[in-house]
Amino acid sequence: MQDLVIRRPDDWHLHLRDGDMLKGVIADTSRHFARAIIMPNLVPPVVTAADAAAYRDRIVAAIPAGDRFEPLMTLYLTEGTDPDDVESGHKSGLVKAVKLYPAGATTNSNSGVRDIDKAMPVLERMAKIGLPLCVHGEVTTSDVDIFDREAAFIATVLDPLRKRLPELKVTMEHVTTKDGVDYIKASKANLAGSITTHHLIINRNAILVGGIKPHYYCLPVAKRENHRLALRAAAISGDARFFLGTDSAPHVDPLKECACGCAGIYTSINTMSCLAHVFEEEGALDKLEAFASLNGPAWYGLPVNEETITLRKQQEAVRYPAKIDTGAGLVTVFDPMFPLRWAVV
Repeated sequence: MQDLVIRRPDDWHLHLRDGDMLKGVIADTSRHFARAIIMPNLVPPVVTAADAAAYRDRIVAAIPAGDRFEPLMTLYLTEGTDPDDVESGHKSGLVKAVKLYPAGATTNSNSGVRDIDKAMPVLERMAKIGLPLCVHGEVTTSDVDIFDREAAFIATVLDPLRKRLPELKVTMEHVTTKDGVDYIKASKANLAGSITTHHLIINRNAILVGGIKPHYYCLPVAKRENHRLALRAAAISGDARFFLGTDSAPHVDPLKECACGCAGIYTSINTMSCLAHVFEEEGALDKLEAFASLNGPAWYGLPVNEETITLRKQQEAVRYPAKIDTGAGLVTVFDPMFPLRWAVV
């Protein structure tokens, strides 16, 4: 056996949903993670500070007894978002970031931004008060290929925005391309990126080869192998601008296994086992703590967790359920397609 002790990790991009689904999935996060940035794309979305406070209360009520977990709340940016409400929520300590969804980019994003100019009053206020903007970095125009939408977003939306508001702190969430990695690395200030567990493991072949596999479909969609390798290099580099954001996104199986399936992969339950495998495979276990536990708090201006977790490598594969029953229905767990031998103990 081999033990690896690291500071307790955080998840800087998480979907918990609401109601029975929230109650069914939260333990898989609170068991291992101390904090998580909570995505606001509910129906209806979490637009105001009051919405965020009510959602936080529902999350806290669902945390299993004995687990120490803090939800970090975000607001869903719309073209009508009130800058004063955003600033008030931030000053109270409740709101840790605001999320930009281009309208139609992903699950429950239809209320998102269509014209960035209409959101500028909020973005200018955020730049002034130091509140981070989290972006789903894809354009949604039909003439741009789905595999090119991250690069197009950087060129046509993000780079112009950052030149217009260089003091705005921006998190490129779930980076999926070498273009995104290179753009972050070339930036001098106020830009960082989260990387998901699954994008370190799968490329687009996982979705398409040998038949369509809906449980590997996510947005942004997995890309070519060269992009996956670029993400791995960034994650293991120790560069403080890259950190873990699982984008764990539960959908019940009937909504995944249908003619128009939902985007999202559920990884909360086995993320730490998957990451230990990846970092060991890359000869970089000594960099796992930075990626999972240190870089995110530094970016968001929060203290590093004092508690630790122990990952233990064992001869027999760790057994995770193929599906979990959430009360809202069955959710399929991410299968990395290799045996996992690292367990959180």
